[in-house]
Amino acid sequence: MRVFLTGGTGFIGQPLTQSLIRRGWEVTVLVRKPESPQAQYLSKFGASLAKGDVTDRESMRTPMSGADIVVHNAGLYEYGLDAAGSQRAQQINVQGTENTLGLAHELRIQRSVYVSTVWAFGDSGPTSRDETFKRQAPYYTAYERTKTEAHEIARQYQERGLPLAIVCPNGVMGTNDHSAMGYFLRLYVNHLMPPMAWALNSIYSFVEMTDLAEGVALAAEKGRMGETYFLCGEPKSLKEHFGYWNEKPGGLKSRIWIPSGLAEFMLGPLEPLQRAVGLPAFMSRETVRASCSLNYSSEKAKRELGWTYRSAREMWHAIIDEEIDLLAKGRHQGLLARLKPMEVGDQ
Repeated sequence: MRVFLTGGTGFIGQPLTQSLIRRGWEVTVLVRKPESPQAQYLSKFGASLAKGDVTDRESMRTPMSGADIVVHNAGLYEYGLDAAGSQRAQQINVQGTENTLGLAHELRIQRSVYVSTVWAFGDSGPTSRDETFKRQAPYYTAYERTKTEAHEIARQYQERGLPLAIVCPNGVMGTNDHSAMGYFLRLYVNHLMPPMAWALNSIYSFVEMTDLAEGVALAAEKGRMGETYFLCGEPKSLKEHFGYWNEKPGGLKSRIWIPSGLAEFMLGPLEPLQRAVGLPAFMSRETVRASCSLNYSSEKAKRELGWTYRSAREMWHAIIDEEIDLLAKGRHQGLLARLKPMEVGDQ
């Protein structure tokens, strides 16, 4: 089985590449820089590298031609984006999806999988929701807006006859995470987490990255084309998630829960300061706005794909243990370096 994969060098893409290769499949990964450490890391596992970019449709034509399966995983995920960042998200998330799925349709690829997000369905409220749920809330972030637009493009290609399954993760968690939650977790293991938070009752079904990777691979292997599958973990309130953190060594426990409006007011001025020192604006107004409930159920994926996931406590304990191990290696000096994800090869 020959697989063409986008987004292979990213946070989800690295374990996803390995899950696909473990099935004995030939995996070609689209990469912007084949010489990069991230690309070479995938090459060591047996992936072939093809130079290109999802924003350049023709760069994908030759490596996609002849593929049995296309897995479109590329995307830009970040909160607190400035105007230039929002434009880049539009190019990668929206235009990149049109380019990739449009080419798969043109080349008559027999199976495709698009990695969307439950954010395409929006704030769930406290009630558990499945794939039949329809969006009821406005967009809160540039990421949510662009991924919702991309999801609609994917759905339209399903209607046009592209054999395509859509998978929708909840927040994806793991060691060396580049998301806002990853930065907050590194604040915690560095004993720098302040004793305050917001949205204590918001419910998230966070999913661990290797569990997610296996779910995407299962969708590629045996998912029904034309269907959508939620790939989400155990639903817990934000207060409960932080409670699992507090069972491990780290920063101060979150004992002060402030209103979201106050949190927005406090974090807004910090956005340019974080960018000025080379960090993403993980403490941002968008991060607060995104603190709604994403209570989505994976019963369909469990039933049809045979997918399983670990509990929230098991997930967080494993991630924190690994983050502490990385911190103990002492290869990075200074606060900023300790807060950033390690590069491949430094781990």
